[in-house]
Amino acid sequence: MIEKLIAVSLRNRFVVLLLAAIIFGFGLFAIKNNKIDAIPDLSENQVIVFTEWQGRSPQIIEDQVTYPLVTGLQGIPDVKYVRANSMFGMSFIYVIFKDGVDNYWARSRVLEKLSTINNTLPKDVVPTLGPDGTGVGHVLWYTLKTDGMDLGEQRATQDWYIKFALQNVDGVSEIASFGGFQKQYQITIDPNKMAYFNVGIKEVMDAVNANNNEAGGRKFELGSTGYIIKTSGYIKSIKEIENIAIKTKNSIPVRIKDVANVQMAGEGRLGIFDLNGAGEAVGGIVVMRSGENADEVIKRVKLKMNEVAKGLPKGMSFNIVYDRGKLIEESINSISHTLIEEMIVVSLIVIIFLMHWRSAISIIIQIPITIAASFILLNAFGISSNIMSLTGIALAIGVIVDNGIIMSENAYKQLSIRQEELNKTIKPE
Repeated sequence: MIEKLIAVSLRNRFVVLLLAAIIFGFGLFAIKNNKIDAIPDLSENQVIVFTEWQGRSPQIIEDQVTYPLVTGLQGIPDVKYVRANSMFGMSFIYVIFKDGVDNYWARSRVLEKLSTINNTLPKDVVPTLGPDGTGVGHVLWYTLKTDGMDLGEQRATQDWYIKFALQNVDGVSEIASFGGFQKQYQITIDPNKMAYFNVGIKEVMDAVNANNNEAGGRKFELGSTGYIIKTSGYIKSIKEIENIAIKTKNSIPVRIKDVANVQMAGEGRLGIFDLNGAGEAVGGIVVMRSGENADEVIKRVKLKMNEVAKGLPKGMSFNIVYDRGKLIEESINSISHTLIEEMIVVSLIVIIFLMHWRSAISIIIQIPITIAASFILLNAFGISSNIMSLTGIALAIGVIVDNGIIMSENAYKQLSIRQEELNKTIKPE
């Protein structure tokens, strides 16, 4: 079979060269469109279900949230196993699917299952899906540099301006904010005053909720003009909260300020983000969507950051603290230089030892064609150009030319034998 294939190739050299040129052309196209990253994505095919229930202990979270979710998610098709983690006020469920299962198909199946489990969860507890990223999806970290702006203002700028702008970048799954304070109104109850006015905590909560609302009316037409009637009751200041009436006692309203202290403060934190020992910082993490080209996503995010920077408060700017783009560039350049050096060294060795330029060219030409063809397979199997895949190609260069050298040497040997036999059969006159 191999002898026939070699014979056919020798008789149709133009066709063989044409096929090699076509493969090389497709290989160049595959190289141009191959996804680039520094490290391979070896993370599991998982969907994360996050549930928040503030103020509850890990044991309550485990019994009333985590356990119902874990047992309810067991029946999803193509699931390998389900992991869970319960902590103070939060529950994390990791649904691990089999390799090869489409990530978005898996997410839709989890959502379908959650719709039937919600009835078993406590009131106001709503599980949500995590971002469609992977364990190596954190491609860029940044912080905000300011001229003395407080951490609350920085976090507000991050959450309500920067986050929404960067999250629209193609290929970005989520912008995870960190650091600073999330502003909130805090009502600190005085138990003695509550006992004096005979007021319960539930009454305070109901009064605040009832007075932080907006109700719609109807359209009222007067002559040829239509008016929309509505009531606006959203809380806008500390003073408005203080003046909310809880109940009346002897025709005198008991207000929030009579039984509690109202202040603007930050939400309780479980930790802080310190930058190089210089103090707290506020920033965000760019999470890349699963299957995206990391190099292209980082470039698009940086371009968007330049646009967003124009709308930042005076004195505020971006400070990139982790950029995988630099690691990608250095890794790809290092491996690319290694490939070029190996190709040159192998070519020189082939030329020196064979001492026949036609044979040397037939062997050397295999290197770029084979490398280009390997990228066609990388794209077919969804493998990115990273340190591991390119290193494998670099290590295989020696193997690539081995077959050519062996075939050339065998051809020389067979031609020599034939020539000797021919010389013996020809007798001088």
